[in-house]
Amino acid sequence: MGEAAPAFALADAEGRLHRLADYRGRWLLLYFYPRDFTPGCTLEACALRDAWPDLGAAVLGVSRDPPARHRRFARRLGLPFPLLCDDGTVAAVYGALWRLGPWRLTRRRSFLIDPEGRIARVYRRPNPRRHGREVAEDLARLTRRVFPPSGFR
Repeated sequence: MGEAAPAFALADAEGRLHRLADYRGRWLLLYFYPRDFTPGCTLEACALRDAWPDLGAAVLGVSRDPPARHRRFARRLGLPFPLLCDDGTVAAVYGALWRLGPWRLTRRRSFLIDPEGRIARVYRRPNPRRHGREVAEDLARLTRRVFPPSGFR
């Protein structure tokens, strides 16, 4: 941790390009996940959606799903953050690509990137149900903001 986050440029489901440099000056959670509409990925997206107002950070989801699938997933769950389409290249650079024989799958892995573009925290095996809360608590600690205790809301 503390090393520079690898640069990336990926399009979201609407075709808008997102680059790491676009988020300079603010906190960013870059979260990689295996596939839209699967149970764990749905839980994780909902946990991040629910924590999003408390994060004070931008959130970008990344998987190998195509734009149309991302649009349906985001619409169905009411996600307030973009989902980016990766062919596996960015996931590989971030160590979030899993090779299983001939298949290349995206691993569930997240990176909290500070306003200077450095990796502040790596979540190697985030619990999908609790990931939003965990990120919110880490951001509160890192930015010294007061965060309500569990069960407050």
